[in-house]
Amino acid sequence: MQNHGIQKKTQGSLIRSNLIHWSQFVQRTGVCPYRLSELVEMGWVEAIRISDENFHFPEREILRVQKLMRICRDFELPTIGGTIIVDLLERIEVMEKEITQLRNLI
Repeated sequence: MQNHGIQKKTQGSLIRSNLIHWSQFVQRTGVCPYRLSELVEMGWVEAIRISDENFHFPEREILRVQKLMRICRDFELPTIGGTIIVDLLERIEVMEKEITQLRNLI
């Protein structure tokens, strides 16, 4: 599968707190199970595999997936398009924080 410039989430960055079971995650985000499977397969959303068909997700992923769902719905985008936009928005947020920190050094 091609990466398409998507930032993959790594389990090395997971903090084992507030993990949510698959069904709770689907309920709280409103994401359809097929789309969530797609996001996990792409490596876009952080997930901890408990068994072959049992995943848990960090609670902080809820807002990220909700943002994705909203962008895809509002702009009628496929999942891949929405993930690219969310990734870009996250990069902009990081850069803005870095710029603020650099300005504070002057």
